[in-house]
Amino acid sequence: MTQTAPPPASGRGYPHGRRTAAEFVGTGALVAVVVGSGIQATRLSQDVGVQLLANSLATVFGLGVLIALLGPVSGAHFNPAVTLAAWWTGRRGGDGPDLREVAAYLPAQILGAIGGAVLANAMFAEPLVRWSTHPRWAPQLWLGEVVATAGLVLLVFGLARAGRAHSAPVAVACYIGAAYWFTSSTSFANPAVTVGRAFTDTFAGIAPASVLPFVAAQLVGLVVGVALVAGLFGRPAPAAEDVVVPHGEHHPTPVSPPPARRKKP
Repeated sequence: MTQTAPPPASGRGYPHGRRTAAEFVGTGALVAVVVGSGIQATRLSQDVGVQLLANSLATVFGLGVLIALLGPVSGAHFNPAVTLAAWWTGRRGGDGPDLREVAAYLPAQILGAIGGAVLANAMFAEPLVRWSTHPRWAPQLWLGEVVATAGLVLLVFGLARAGRAHSAPVAVACYIGAAYWFTSSTSFANPAVTVGRAFTDTFAGIAPASVLPFVAAQLVGLVVGVALVAGLFGRPAPAAEDVVVPHGEHHPTPVSPPPARRKKP
């Protein structure tokens, strides 16, 4: 006979407002890491490769910590693409976020991202708000965003459907770190983060005119990613509360009891 390990606290056990606040704080902290590390990198080195390396490493560590910390509260989406994918894939079974939750998460993520950019600017004595002058307007960059976002959605929901969502903090962070380097766009892969990064004219910024095409490409990537998950895994979606990290009340982990000791004759 097996026993089930005590599950981590479920996001559904937290009030709706607290879950929404976790998305605001988590997305804001993520953008502060991305923007702040970019500013620091440019002040410490003139080598663009070193700057990107420092920026990507800080993002990997920061994202992993944030997912591990806030995942049990809200699911650690920090990304409208993940929230929309969770709603779409879970709508039939009724275990995805409902429209009320989606309507709360999305603005919280966007406002958090803007706040994170402003906070990073303040920490480095930059103007609190200065529109980025970094144009990112090219078809190859849009393709990079399609690839980056599709891969992220595939990873997040693929892990959940395969019963390996406990590895999400490490896996998602490592994927984003790798995508910094293998995509032409350096892997924004997040509409909220894209909007927030328009508010800083620093290393991580994106010109406001480039935001809409990036977000459109990310939404295309979202559709591609959901299609890949359905085609490759072909199983019902996990509960939305298991994205990005699992919540044990939905998927209890069997734990075998310790072997019985043999009695001495």
